[in-house]
Amino acid sequence: MPSTAASTTARSDTRSLRRMLGVRLLGRVRLVSGLILFAYVLTHNLNHALGIVSLKWLEAGRHIFLAFWRFPPVELALFTALFLHVVVALIALYRRRSLKMPFWEGAQLVLGLATPPLLLLHVLGTAYAHDRFDFNDSYAYVLLSLWVFLPGYGALQALAVVTTWIHGCIGLAYWLRLKPWYPRWRAYLFAGAIVLPVLALIGFADGGRAVAERLEEDGWFDQLKAHDNLPGAEAITEVYALQRVGLWICGGLLLGVLLARVGRDWVGRRRAIEIAYENGAKVRIQAGMTVLEASRIANIPHASVCGGRGRCSTCRVKILSGADALPAASEDERRVLARVGAAPDTRLACQLRPLAPVTVAPLLPAQAGPQQALARGDHHSGRELEIAILFADLRGFTQLSEQRLPYDVVFLLNRYFKAMGEAVSQAGGHLDKFIGDGVMALFGIESGMAGNGEAGKRACQQALDAARRMSVNLAELNRHLMADLKQPLRIGIGIHFGPVIVGDMGYGASQHLTAIGDAVNTASRLETATKEFDCQLVISEQVVRHAGLDVGADRLERINVRGREQTLGVLAIKSAQNIEAAAEAAE
Repeated sequence: MPSTAASTTARSDTRSLRRMLGVRLLGRVRLVSGLILFAYVLTHNLNHALGIVSLKWLEAGRHIFLAFWRFPPVELALFTALFLHVVVALIALYRRRSLKMPFWEGAQLVLGLATPPLLLLHVLGTAYAHDRFDFNDSYAYVLLSLWVFLPGYGALQALAVVTTWIHGCIGLAYWLRLKPWYPRWRAYLFAGAIVLPVLALIGFADGGRAVAERLEEDGWFDQLKAHDNLPGAEAITEVYALQRVGLWICGGLLLGVLLARVGRDWVGRRRAIEIAYENGAKVRIQAGMTVLEASRIANIPHASVCGGRGRCSTCRVKILSGADALPAASEDERRVLARVGAAPDTRLACQLRPLAPVTVAPLLPAQAGPQQALARGDHHSGRELEIAILFADLRGFTQLSEQRLPYDVVFLLNRYFKAMGEAVSQAGGHLDKFIGDGVMALFGIESGMAGNGEAGKRACQQALDAARRMSVNLAELNRHLMADLKQPLRIGIGIHFGPVIVGDMGYGASQHLTAIGDAVNTASRLETATKEFDCQLVISEQVVRHAGLDVGADRLERINVRGREQTLGVLAIKSAQNIEAAAEAAE
């Protein structure tokens, strides 16, 4: 029996390995072939847009366009990319275990399947007829056919321009959205994606009107027939016959894939596998389906920025049970998980195809975006670190807000938050949150991973620098608002250094990096202590020691902190603007 189980496991691992290698290869082929085809569509649309200038410019652009794309090696690469892209799309459609998918994935699939039938006649009437009958497929000939003689097909070609362009842009967006530079350029790329097809269609219409006007000229059409050697009735009949054959082939391939899916699903019903979720939901799926597909079947919200292509990590799940029976992660999956510092019990839902029951818990909210897919430090997953925590709070703001209109309160708070936030960022800290009129900031999250004395020193020095900048910025804000305030704004700041648990916490869109622990509560208590000492800043003896301030133990005040048995030594500083001088003069 053990040998039988071992052999079964070995066969399952072998099948999983072959599947992973196949998925990886198909992904590479789809990306490369898609980029080649997108480059063709892009340059073709740019050529169309020249029709806005004149028919002469349109033809001049065509010569440059065809000189590149009909250069034999490039033309071979183009048609190879077209063939492979269609084949990969059909394979992907068959392998997809569920047709439930986000809107844009569905739009890309439908538009991609519609593209070959829409373009078939155009390809046969230009590239094929050019080689078969040795005629010149000029823009004048194409526009005459589509704009004047066959306006119905002209409308279909205009639809094909939009269809191919949207299909390509969706695929390109899924690929680029994980690039660090993409958010900065997204608006410009989106504008270009809107403007270019509009210009191409306008160029097509202007060129069509120009050709229609030229057709009214005596002898122009006869000159065009002689110059371009336009195909006769026999050639046209052959092209239409090939179009009908091509449409039957396209329909047959699609129907064959769909029937193959039905047969596979019917056979697979006997090997149903149960996937359980942390919230109690359970889904029965067929062997070979991914966890992401299971979530979509059961309408369970599940993040997937890259559309289930294994390029991001937003669909990652924690394996709660059944990990021993799971197939091993592929090299690509391990690389993506390593990029985000994922724990060993974490897998990508879009790549995980369970062979036995498993229980999972999605780690990111369903609304997670590309930012969560970028490389992030281990502390995002939850780590215990020694860091500096800063709390700041406005004094007497409640009474101040009661005397003002809501708009004035919001305006004043936003000015204050901007001043405090800039101080934290410039000092190298992480702005955790705004709590009412208070601020919480963390220092040393990155350096705290090192776990040495230098990291603690830098964290405390950054926190003290932030307190100084806060004091300076508040004084500047008071100067600007002097005419609007009866009394200047005052602030209390508390800083403590100690061990905390750091990680992404919260629910849904409100999840963010924060810290919890006794050190956080102590820092909050020190901020409150500024009222008792009538000062702007109170720092703990731990901060004094790690920052290297020259302050003797006899100069520290001892206070009681809720939750601590022993008293805590603190240094009260009247103004945070000159921390070093205050430390030297401390009593």
